[in-house]
Amino acid sequence: MTIDIYAADEQRDHPIDLERWVALANGALVDEGIRGLAEVSLIFSDEVTMSALNQQFMGKEGPTDVLSFPIDGEPDPTGRVPDAGGTGPGEPPPPEIPQLIGDIVICPAIAARNAVDHECSFDDEIALLVVHGVLHLLGWDHMVDEEAERMEARERELLARHYQSSGS
Repeated sequence: MTIDIYAADEQRDHPIDLERWVALANGALVDEGIRGLAEVSLIFSDEVTMSALNQQFMGKEGPTDVLSFPIDGEPDPTGRVPDAGGTGPGEPPPPEIPQLIGDIVICPAIAARNAVDHECSFDDEIALLVVHGVLHLLGWDHMVDEEAERMEARERELLARHYQSSGS
């Protein structure tokens, strides 16, 4: 079982420990049942980029703390998949092709402000956003109260299992 998490720090507002957040995302993905080859991107972005993404994809003004972009479903090839390494038309792709889960984009500058409001450390807020983003990639939502309560409970479970607060 291999989950490949591509992580990038594309902002300069706060130092980010990419390895720590990749490990947390990986733990959450495994606990949520992701098996076999899978790919996820975890990007830490600045407010300008996050504002543009929030406007483009959510129709909302200004930056937000986290956005998730799931890649819905797996491709259903009708012919040969060029990069699959098959030998001819109509052959399904081999199981070695990774499942593309999606992208998580987090804005550390917004997370830092939210940490003050939530009375927690910056790392605690980033940890919550990583897990929150993973759950959104996997179809969890919080549009209605019942869904929000279930999602928040699952976030707490995953954080308790995979995240050690630094307390600062």
